[in-house]
Amino acid sequence: MIKVPRGTEDVLPEKVELWHHIENKLHEIAKTYNYKEIRTPIFERTELFQRGVGDTTDIVQKEMYTFEDRGGRSLTLRPEGTASVVRSYVEHKMHGFPNQPVKLYYMGPYFRYERPQKGRMRQFTQFGIEALGSADPAIDAEVIAFAMDCYRSLGLQSLRLVINSLGDLESRKNHRQALMDHFTPYKDELCGDCQLRLEQNPLRILDCKRDREHPSMKAAPSILDYLNEESQLYFEELRSYLEKMDIAYDIDPTMVRGLDYYHHTVFEIMSDAEGFGAITTLSGGGRYNGLVQELGGPETPGIGFAFSIERLIMALKAEGIDLPLEDELDCYVVSMGDEAKKEAARVVYDLRRAGIRADKDYMDKKMKGQFKAADRYKAKFVLVLGEDELNEGKITVKNMQTGEQKMHSLEKVVFYLKEIMQGGRQHG
Repeated sequence: MIKVPRGTEDVLPEKVELWHHIENKLHEIAKTYNYKEIRTPIFERTELFQRGVGDTTDIVQKEMYTFEDRGGRSLTLRPEGTASVVRSYVEHKMHGFPNQPVKLYYMGPYFRYERPQKGRMRQFTQFGIEALGSADPAIDAEVIAFAMDCYRSLGLQSLRLVINSLGDLESRKNHRQALMDHFTPYKDELCGDCQLRLEQNPLRILDCKRDREHPSMKAAPSILDYLNEESQLYFEELRSYLEKMDIAYDIDPTMVRGLDYYHHTVFEIMSDAEGFGAITTLSGGGRYNGLVQELGGPETPGIGFAFSIERLIMALKAEGIDLPLEDELDCYVVSMGDEAKKEAARVVYDLRRAGIRADKDYMDKKMKGQFKAADRYKAKFVLVLGEDELNEGKITVKNMQTGEQKMHSLEKVVFYLKEIMQGGRQHG
């Protein structure tokens, strides 16, 4: 028996309805925030992620699925969304679009080779947004509000927003030197990865999971102590916008993002729900002010966030939230006799063309078995068609909630049910 590859999973039909509900909600929120969907290829040239994500990141060094095509070109299954979106932004010259900033969102499968664990798979579904073209702290606040609304709209309450500033290039340069001076005496005590990071990107040491308990971590210089006046003002403006929106936040000066291109605002949203797990991060994002240039475009500021839908579903379970899912069938047609069976196929087809969720038996079950199937499908109405009804040009319609049952003309039954269904959905 062939099984799914390690780190992947099948989403079975009984769970897909939950995914549809979440995806539809995310599409709705994107519309209210005036973000447009973009769909990029599942694989890109490897160079895109080496340049766009950063050679010093774990993603590029350890987690990418990279292969050569028949032409000898190195391609990589996309491990994250921002680099692809920015590549498309540059390639299609979106900086020249009349409406600025360009506000985009995406949703789809992404791939990282890491040890599979609860909520972290090798193939995962990511939702994310990018706002490109504005250097206003107000757009940072909008992006954070968007992220919070994604969770709140689905009923999550045990949320904690954590923010930090990485400052501009000057601030980061000064902080980088301070980190190098601080960690160099402890170099031999750090893991192999952090010894490399000390030379390449010492900020990434603060994000290390293996060395997080090392005494040097607690005493590491804070970026907030190295922000120049402009960066301090930017951070204060962001906080004032969040406070105006009544969005509560904590400041964590040790928080960094795993990608090299972030500047100024970085943030994470955590779940404080009991039983959610040791890794509490639901979502992360931040501002990147050099990525468009790195990928061949003009100097363009940007900000975005992304999250795993699998982890969102974990948070819903941890808080015991049951979403209102539409998994009921509108109509199930029960038939007895060869001619009635053929007519039932026509009735089901006409119901479906009218936008009514309908089905019938395809297993030659007896009438009792067909009624049991209607119950399993949670059909709101059962239509019964036998030889006698067929001869009279009628069909029996039974309301499964009230038990009421009436005969209707075969010609008009679809019109009758369509009126009931539309009225029920409008009032539901």
